[in-house]
Amino acid sequence: MKDKTYDNADSFAICFDEEWQKISCDDIKIKIEKVIENMSNHPFVSSNPVNARKIAEFRIFSLKKFQ
Repeated sequence: MKDKTYDNADSFAICFDEEWQKISCDDIKIKIEKVIENMSNHPFVSSNPVNARKIAEFRIFSLKKFQ
């Protein structure tokens, strides 16, 4: 999906999930930061970093997507 990224939450979520699988870290909050840092060139992270972080936390803590 990295070859096609868009400035929207859906594109961010897809890329976030892919990047999450690549990072090894036991501390979930630190892992979220590392993933977002690695995605710093994603259009949604660049234009809306606050909401990008909120979406990441929602995916991990509310949806329990990777637990």
